[in-house]
Parts: sequence; C-alpha cells; structure tokens
Amino acid sequence: MIEKPDQRLRLNLRQLEVFVATAHAGSTRGAAGRVSRSQSAASAALAELEAALGVPLFDRVGRRLLLNENGRALLPRASTVLEHATELQTLFAGEHATPLHVAASFTIGEYLLPSLVAEWTRAHPRSRVRLRIANTSEVIEAVAAFTVDVGFIEGPQTHPDLVVRPWRRDELVIVAAPDHPLAARVATARQLSDATWILREPESGTRQATDSWLMAHLDRLDVGFELGSTEAIKRLVAAGAGLGCLSRQAVAQALADGWLVALRTRLPTASRRLAVVTHRHKPLGRTAAEFVAHCTAGPVAAPSGH
Repeated sequence: MIEKPDQRLRLNLRQLEVFVATAHAGSTRGAAGRVSRSQSAASAALAELEAALGVPLFDRVGRRLLLNENGRALLPRASTVLEHATELQTLFAGEHATPLHVAASFTIGEYLLPSLVAEWTRAHPRSRVRLRIANTSEVIEAVAAFTVDVGFIEGPQTHPDLVVRPWRRDELVIVAAPDHPLAARVATARQLSDATWILREPESGTRQATDSWLMAHLDRLDVGFELGSTEAIKRLVAAGAGLGCLSRQAVAQALADGWLVALRTRLPTASRRLAVVTHRHKPLGRTAAEFVAHCTAGPVAAPSGH
C-alpha cells in the first residue's frame, strides 16, 4: 500500500497576515498594530508560520526583522493570497473593504490621474482609492516593496522586480513669464545656455527628462532654483525669476490663462514616455486590474525596447 503524503494545510490566513505586516513594519511590535493583535500573538503566529514551512523567513538584526531570501520569495505570494481572501470575504457584500493603493509621480498624480480617479469612483462608488503622490524613484520603491498595488511614473527608471508598461506620451515645454526677454522671439541655444533655469529636484522624472533633453543641445545649464513643487516652479517663472521646463499637461491651464508662455526655440520636440508599473511576482487583484484597465483605456504610448 502506497501512502499519500500529508497534504493538509499547515498554515492559515492569520499567519500570512502577520507575516506580510511584519515584512512592512520590520518588527512584530509594528505588525501587531497593523493587524489589531497583541505583540505576543503576532510573534506566535509568525513562529507558527515558519514552523509550518520549515524555514526561517527573516534575519534577526538587533530588534529588526529583515526579510531573507525565503521571506522575499513568500511575500508576493502571501500578499496575493490575502487579496484574494479579501475579495472572497466581500464577494456578497457588494463593496470593496480594502482600499486600492496607487502611487503616482507628481505630474501624473496632480494633472492626469485626478479625473481618471473621479470617473472610477463614480462608476464604482464603493471602491476606495488611496493615491500617494511622490517622485518617480519613490513610486518605484513603493511598488517594489508591495506598499502599493500599482504605480504610474514619468521617468526612465525601472527595477528588476517590476513590469513597466508604456501608457501615454507627454511633451516637455519651456515656459517663461510673458514679459521675459526671450518670450517674444525664437530663443537660440546660446540664449538658453545663458538663461537662469528653475527646475524640479534631481530625483523627479521631469528633471531627468529635462536634463536629458537640454544638456544634449545646450553648452551648459545654469540651474538657479531646484524645487520639489511644479506649482511653485510655475509661480516663480511667472514672477520672472527664470525659465522653467515642465510637462505640457502641467502648464496647459497657465498657458491658456496667459500668465505663462511657451517659449519658441530651435530645439527638437521633447517627448517622453509615461508608464504603468506593477510587481513582476504579484498578480494584480481584480479591483487593481480593473482600475488599470480603466486608466489605460485611452491612447497609449508605443512599446519601447525595455
């Protein structure tokens, strides 16, 4: 007689919930608050999970718990199981109990996604969206760490654990105050090299695209101001402090209202790719997949070689 191996489940959702919370918090104390359990109960659940799997999931460094290779392999799968369990729990309730977590770089988060999120919530009134706006590198880190379900970026950065899907094309435009000396003429490369520039911080996708474009055609770039706010750049440019380089999406209303002007130059048009990023090892849940489909229903960018 051949005995079948014991295939009974030796782990449960509570253990996975504590594991995922610990991975994000770095300690069972921090995880306990996230899952509304005592620290001793969280520690016991984590120990039971490691015993059931037969491997340690964390390296203990002082009081910190850092994911080891076993934990990194388990994290996306555990997160997916918990998402599916949440969907099952709310299957007949007609609502989404868990918010959809989205991260977007500044231009996308401030000028493109708000209308898309508004349309989504009108069509799905019980679906909550938590939108985090940060620079491109922070969005990538959030998706890679499973802090958010999906990210929208405007920079060329990527990550080995992420899938980057082309989304839309965007154009950079040089803007000036209406009374700026270069506003009434076609600016030459020399005049642009001599100008003072007001730009985003180096970590932003807009700044990376700006540097790539301008430094390829100008002898130098005199950056007088580096600001982490697109609106602050627009206001400082309008005050005559220098030239700005921003997404056309971000300056469209200011150009229409006349308090900024798009500078005419001999430089080639600067077009860049906006993208959607998801984790390679964590399939999107139903709600996240539907949200991405909603946001990408319009025209998309042509695929790149990445």
